[in-house]
Amino acid sequence: MPEPLEIQAMEHLPNPLWRQIVERPERAPELIALAAAKRFADPAAEWVGENHRWHRTPDKLARKAYRKHVHLSRGEGLALGLGGMVTSAANVAGLGWIQARMVFYIAAAHGYDPHDPMRPAELLHLWGVYETPAQARESLDGMGPSMTESVVKTQLSKKSQRSLTNRMVRYVGKRTVKRMGGRMIPLLGAPISAIQNGGSTKDLGHRALKYYGG
Repeated sequence: MPEPLEIQAMEHLPNPLWRQIVERPERAPELIALAAAKRFADPAAEWVGENHRWHRTPDKLARKAYRKHVHLSRGEGLALGLGGMVTSAANVAGLGWIQARMVFYIAAAHGYDPHDPMRPAELLHLWGVYETPAQARESLDGMGPSMTESVVKTQLSKKSQRSLTNRMVRYVGKRTVKRMGGRMIPLLGAPISAIQNGGSTKDLGHRALKYYGG
């Protein structure tokens, strides 16, 4: 009997998507979410379908996806963090791409159709860009407030320290390279970036596991 299908290595952020992010950094989360829906829905469904043959429970599958992507996010941070300021924007965009795939796989593991148009909306909600998946879906459909307007409202209503994930999706692209600190310094930025990326993905993963797994 063949071995169960494993989660494949992470591909780089597609160049067309990266160009869109550079041109419209204020819409980066939505661009990533929509591109992720097109790219990862089929692989997520295939992975879950193949693993169900091995009688793996939804919880075990979801946690497997969670652990795999935390590991991948650390590697992304370590590799791109070596470049300091030069690669910081690519680092946070790549992190978003990894986290997006993780959420789609966790959702699929718990029986949610990865092709459903609510999946990218739920990703935006879990990232903290929108307060509800419905609000996110309306924006994706062009009927609701833009991401920038939503962020302003969220900033006015929340006084607590925001997680790295929220800052990542709000400052990805041109604004990211303006940030200062250890992550902007070559060599020193690599281990810091790896730790932060891993921690950020863990936080998002915990939210996704709770959201889809109950």
